[in-house]
Amino acid sequence: MAAPSSVFTIARVAEMLGEDVDWLLNVALEMDPEDGCLTVYDVNDEGMTAFTHAGIENLKDLIAIHRANPGIIASYRTRG
Repeated sequence: MAAPSSVFTIARVAEMLGEDVDWLLNVALEMDPEDGCLTVYDVNDEGMTAFTHAGIENLKDLIAIHRANPGIIASYRTRG
């Protein structure tokens, strides 16, 4: 597999998919770098979530799962 040549910030992906950024951040907690979800650091050392093209496709699958079962995110909070 080739290395990704570009990534999209969570804000851009939320705009592309018509979703809420904060909700997507919660959904993306299930993703790892292997899934196309990365943390990108800016000059002020603030990290932001970003996705490769494959990551966006994986995120779409997770969105469908979370739409079908909205209680999934709430169950994360009760486990931790």
